[in-house]
Amino acid sequence: MRDPRVTMALLLPGLLLAGCATGSGSTDPGSGGGAPPGAPTTSVPPDTSTGLPGPSDGGAAGTRPSGVLSPTGLPARLTVTVDRTGDGDTRTWSLTCDPPGGAHPDPAWACVAIEQAGGASAFDPVPRDTACTQIYGGPQTAHVEGTVDGTPVDADFTRNNGCEINRWNALQPVLGDTAAM
Repeated sequence: MRDPRVTMALLLPGLLLAGCATGSGSTDPGSGGGAPPGAPTTSVPPDTSTGLPGPSDGGAAGTRPSGVLSPTGLPARLTVTVDRTGDGDTRTWSLTCDPPGGAHPDPAWACVAIEQAGGASAFDPVPRDTACTQIYGGPQTAHVEGTVDGTPVDADFTRNNGCEINRWNALQPVLGDTAAM
């Protein structure tokens, strides 16, 4: 009978390589691999008056994931300003977390997105030396300022390249659904 440690030592490298081959879990902002792991990836019906994500309807298709409904307590106090068309016509609302609140149409989901995207670090700019795909995601811009877990944030968002699109998508529940924009 073979020693189970030897069997595991032989199988582990293959399992690791199989996981890498799927391309899942890429966090390289320039890879174009989508949102970071754990970031909300489903779209929701927008609030037709604002183009922002709407409240959950209990998990139907096209809404926020039903298994991730309440934040775990990351405190945040933010002001979010979004220009949906790039023409300077902005909408501004407040967002607080712990407890979720403010004028945001779905503060609980927005707070979950902030936590899943990495908290305050989700608002960090793309490093200057990052190679980004040169694709255009639309004219939308956003500005977010305030604090997340006691850390000041003052961030600008665009959809001018793959890195910025990934950044926007990671915080889509906070910034708004571009499909409706």
